[in-house]
Amino acid sequence: MKVNGHYSLGLEDTDRVNHAVGGGIPEGSLVLIEGVDGAGKSVWTQRMCYGMAEEDTYIAYVSTELTAADFMQQMHSLSYDIVEHMLSGQVLFLHADVDTHRGGDRRELLSKLTEPSTLWQGDVIVVDAFSAFLRNDPRFDAIAAHGDEDHEMESVLTFLQGMTSRGKTVVLTADPEATTERALRPIRSTADVFMQIETEEVGQEIRRNVRVRRFSNMKQPVDDGIAFNVQQGRGLTIVNRTIA
Repeated sequence: MKVNGHYSLGLEDTDRVNHAVGGGIPEGSLVLIEGVDGAGKSVWTQRMCYGMAEEDTYIAYVSTELTAADFMQQMHSLSYDIVEHMLSGQVLFLHADVDTHRGGDRRELLSKLTEPSTLWQGDVIVVDAFSAFLRNDPRFDAIAAHGDEDHEMESVLTFLQGMTSRGKTVVLTADPEATTERALRPIRSTADVFMQIETEEVGQEIRRNVRVRRFSNMKQPVDDGIAFNVQQGRGLTIVNRTIA
């Protein structure tokens, strides 16, 4: 459900996630969630997906790692029971096979991702993980070998901005260790919402924190640092907050 140009993340009685991000994600925004493998990027997108679906927003979600069965199982383990939303068409889930390391596989993954398809029919489109498309695209790999990634990303951004200009909100996750600085730089500088997940090992505990680098058109004040936990059966929970 869209309220005053923002998509609420819902679940107000369950956690403080929606409050931490100022009451919702702006309509027509490009969102980048960045972090290394295991930082919690997918959990954030899964929480966003479920909360938005509960608020009657139509979501299209593509994963490079999970099959539909894996996705449902993962969501269930977090108490995000997404099955009814998938059956009703509220949530469209797609698995992207990005393994191009088989002999002779020369698929241009970025071209495939940015061509017209059912993926781009949602109100909110989640691509988890966008960096996997970059890492496994043979054409992009060849371009990266010549240091021209930023130029290639400009054409991708043109497509994404075409989507956001139509009011669609696009959420990308990226692992900075899975691609190059040149590839991520244009998206970082363009994203309306840019969040970086940091992790720190303290004893046997892994502490996770989201640094909000940019949040344009915020509905309410947004936390600049969002500490969170991920617990089986409870999902994503906010630990503490500092207001920007």
